[in-house]
Amino acid sequence: MNTSALLATGKSCLQGAHPIALPIENRDESAGRGGTMTLLALALGSFVIGTSEFASMGIIQLFAGDLGLSIPTATSAITAYAFGVVIGAPLVTLAAARLNRRKLLLWLMALFLVGNLASAVADSLGALIAARFISGLPQGAYFGAGAVVAAHVTGPGRAGRAFAIVMTGLTVATIFGSPLATFMGQTLGWRETYGVVALLAGLAIAAIWNWVPKTAALDGVPVFQELSALRKPSVWGVMLVAAVGVGSIFAVYTFIGPIVTDAARLPASVIPLALGIFGIGMTVGNLLGGRIADRHPARGIALGYGSALAAMAVLAKYGAEPRLLFPGLFGVGAAMMMAIPTIQVRLTRFAPEAPSLAGAMNLAALNAANALGAWSGGLTIGAGFGLLSAVWAGFGLTLAGLILFGLTLASQRRNARAI
Repeated sequence: MNTSALLATGKSCLQGAHPIALPIENRDESAGRGGTMTLLALALGSFVIGTSEFASMGIIQLFAGDLGLSIPTATSAITAYAFGVVIGAPLVTLAAARLNRRKLLLWLMALFLVGNLASAVADSLGALIAARFISGLPQGAYFGAGAVVAAHVTGPGRAGRAFAIVMTGLTVATIFGSPLATFMGQTLGWRETYGVVALLAGLAIAAIWNWVPKTAALDGVPVFQELSALRKPSVWGVMLVAAVGVGSIFAVYTFIGPIVTDAARLPASVIPLALGIFGIGMTVGNLLGGRIADRHPARGIALGYGSALAAMAVLAKYGAEPRLLFPGLFGVGAAMMMAIPTIQVRLTRFAPEAPSLAGAMNLAALNAANALGAWSGGLTIGAGFGLLSAVWAGFGLTLAGLILFGLTLASQRRNARAI
């Protein structure tokens, strides 16, 4: 919730293959060990981004207490980051459409570093909201450009798995980065958490500088070519399905800390463990989803959303019991992430001429889901329905997303028959 050398055919779309396919002669010559290092550099950047995004949810109680805020009010900082992604994804991508993807990745990580330094020194809710908004601006464009580079070094027919590898950095952040950042926030302070994220962003800049190839094959495309994606109803349909359906993952993840301590009555030291279990589920689901996305054009969304509904029903009903809380967290993370690579594949399938914007809009949709999930969970909790009501809020979002997906499939089939 993406290549400058692009080969998209009607045949590949009809067969459900991913349309990003580089001619063999244009595939980067650094494939092999160099290609692996490129993917690792991209994954490191997404790891740092994911650590910053998800750590905010793990330390929400800390900065809320320090700034004198209630938990529902403190979610404004998390929502601000999501809005930064949603706004930045199209605007930054279009503004930098002609820029070489390697240079763009470097500039994006530099802006991300500045935003996290500002977060570390924020002394009020307004300052923290502004800093988190700035931190979110580069994210969508980073994943859009990263998907282009990943497809470039992996070659034809593997774009779904390539994107999953880039996304793995983000999901691994939920296993190690976010729990460690939460632990650091509990022991050193929440400001130090953002300071360390800024330091890691510096390391990601160095990795991208050294390992992403300098090649004209990664040059940008004209702005009007990227803009063409926004004229297609099918693209907006996929984004709506993602923005609504994936909201559940954030309705749950945002409130893991309070659910662990207040609903399940476990010590705060267990929060990093709960975050890690959720992250393991996300990583497993993401890798599985990458394989499904390259083979089937729609199955990942149906399987992911359907499985998530079952996992959330269990979590919402029995989440106060530790023996069911942790399997429920794993299940929600795995099921929802199974759908993400398929969302990416469908976006680029419908807009093969605009790979960077398609990838960026995927992340914009996912962060609209972030904002919607955090808001809906905070709304039900604030209304007095209890912490586990956030899970039911997520259940409703994913159910709505699954219904929307069914409607879009039916509409596409009707249009295909009409043609």
